[in-house]
Amino acid sequence: MLKMLTPIGLLIISNVFMTFAWYGHLNHKSTSLWVVIFLSWGLAFFEYIFQVPANRLGNEFFSAGQLKVIQEVISLTVFSIFSVLYLKENFTMNHLYAFLCILGAVFFMFKK
Repeated sequence: MLKMLTPIGLLIISNVFMTFAWYGHLNHKSTSLWVVIFLSWGLAFFEYIFQVPANRLGNEFFSAGQLKVIQEVISLTVFSIFSVLYLKENFTMNHLYAFLCILGAVFFMFKK
């Protein structure tokens, strides 16, 4: 069971780096665009350090499609937390409805 959870943990770490690479600069709009691009690429490097092994290890237990759906759920979860805590944005009912749709995708992807 631990071996099956390892890719999920790696995907969570990967998505934290990805979220900061893609959106962390939004709180630093006075920083030069070129600096932001360079720093984002640096963070993306660490994203891939965790993403690639997560998919390699995860493919032992999950199909590629299942891994992608898992990654999307993690990505939206991490982004929601990030947007509320770091960007100070509101979490609305529309966000909740969108999550319910994603959970539908999870259901169908893992349905036997």
